[in-house]
Amino acid sequence: MSEQHTIPDDSETKPGAAPGDDGAKKRSGLASLADEDFSVIDAIGGPRGVIESMLPGVVFVVLFVATRDLRLTVMVSAAIAVVQVVVRLLQRQSVLGALTGVMAVAICLVWAWLSHDARNYYLPGFLVNSFWIVVLAISLLARVPGIGVLVEFVRNPATGHFRDWLHAWRDDAPLLRAYMIVSGLWIAVFALRLGIQVPMYLTNHVGWLGTARLIMGVPLFAAAIWVSWLVIATPLHRHRMAEERNS
Repeated sequence: MSEQHTIPDDSETKPGAAPGDDGAKKRSGLASLADEDFSVIDAIGGPRGVIESMLPGVVFVVLFVATRDLRLTVMVSAAIAVVQVVVRLLQRQSVLGALTGVMAVAICLVWAWLSHDARNYYLPGFLVNSFWIVVLAISLLARVPGIGVLVEFVRNPATGHFRDWLHAWRDDAPLLRAYMIVSGLWIAVFALRLGIQVPMYLTNHVGWLGTARLIMGVPLFAAAIWVSWLVIATPLHRHRMAEERNS
């Protein structure tokens, strides 16, 4: 998101549900679309989650542009990511999200370090975005939209009778249509990132690439997940009501 979301986004994602600092169970990322009391703030991990996800990336691009010292940039960015986890441990707070972020940052930093090329800090994100474009495109062709599978699994895990579970929501035409639209939306998000950032990578514009990565991380994710909720909220609510009547 550093781009954090359940279907990632670039490289750092917080899948599923994680307890908030107040002890209440709050989902973040695309899994939050399964909640009736959806909140964009919760979806992006809250103010602290946003800071923790973006800070290593901000430091990386600013420090490298200022010093052109890849070794120093990698060391400082890694230290910041580790400190974030240590602080959460000391405060006895959930570290799942922070650990996920550290692992993602570590992959990016190691890639840049081993290749001796600062641009490659962003390469894992390109691969992740490409992967999800392919997965979601295949899911649309199969008319089993990936976002629908995610939301429905979070809402009602398929522990058995998978075919019945699948038909339960795919047979709801308005809901299926909404999931298809939203899956297409996320393909567009991932494709937009690649379309803008890859040319910057190829032309070695590290500063602009880092800036684009940050803008197309949390801000773009927040906008896309809000639109996603607007699309699926009504059909999903009606589907829930129908389930309650039939139970």
